[in-house]
Amino acid sequence: MLMLLVAALLQAAAPQKIPIVSVTGCLKEAPAGTWTLSNATEPVPSNANAPPPAETPKTPPVGKNQFRLIGVSEFNLPAHKEHTVVIKGLLIEASPMKRLNMTSVAMVAASCPAAP
Repeated sequence: MLMLLVAALLQAAAPQKIPIVSVTGCLKEAPAGTWTLSNATEPVPSNANAPPPAETPKTPPVGKNQFRLIGVSEFNLPAHKEHTVVIKGLLIEASPMKRLNMTSVAMVAASCPAAP
């Protein structure tokens, strides 16, 4: 009985796994040097690696989500400003805006499609 109780407590105390996702959207620079992904697609499960060419959309999709990007110092985001990009990273559910802790960025198009 004691072993069951200990096992239950260990399971309850286990930290939640933060999912790695892929999101496509328009990269924008916000005030104070922060970056956001606007008109972004729904996050889909992924891995941390940059997407292979087969996973990069041919036509830039338009979504309704917005994400604040963190962990951006490793990436040359000014080179992709106002471009449609695929961002992969750790999804952090937060309010008022979800965050992505970036692991990779890949350009889809040199412009952003019109918002829906």
